[in-house]
Amino acid sequence: MTDDSRDLPARRADWTVLDTPVGPLLLAATDRGLLQVAFHAQGAALRRALTRLAAHLGTDPVEAPEAPSLAAPREQLTGYFAGRTREFRLDLDWSLTEGFTQEALRLLATSVPYGTVTGYGELARRSGRPGGAQAVGMAMGANPLPVVVPCHRVVESDGGLGGFSGGLETKRRLLALEGVLPAPLF
Repeated sequence: MTDDSRDLPARRADWTVLDTPVGPLLLAATDRGLLQVAFHAQGAALRRALTRLAAHLGTDPVEAPEAPSLAAPREQLTGYFAGRTREFRLDLDWSLTEGFTQEALRLLATSVPYGTVTGYGELARRSGRPGGAQAVGMAMGANPLPVVVPCHRVVESDGGLGGFSGGLETKRRLLALEGVLPAPLF
């Protein structure tokens, strides 16, 4: 199923900021589901994320921490960071992605469970594009739903962490939370 909101009239998105052990996360949701998770959601970074959302939606997102559309994402992400949630069961609004990016992210979301990692090349192979590791890396970098669609679980074939939109320290902390890496000493 492809969601292409650019052909649709303006639609509402509710947003809030969730404080987490990896810093503040912007959560934005529409009536279709969770639309965006963004790291470092404060100051200029928050304003940039909201401006991009407004351009996509055709209207400004509405700050609404208690909105029903944000209840399950807030609860499940809080559970994830507390070590209780290992699998997200959320409706997702995929309209910020398309094409191979969406295909790769959907495959990631359904095939790389909590506490495991996969390589960029392996994910490319499973998507039917052997040799497409760089394209997978670009798709992971464009992920509008990090943590929920776990791009932090995609690593380099030589064991390196690779890149991450939230920064490598955030990626290390998420992988440590899931038991893939040892927890930082301090």
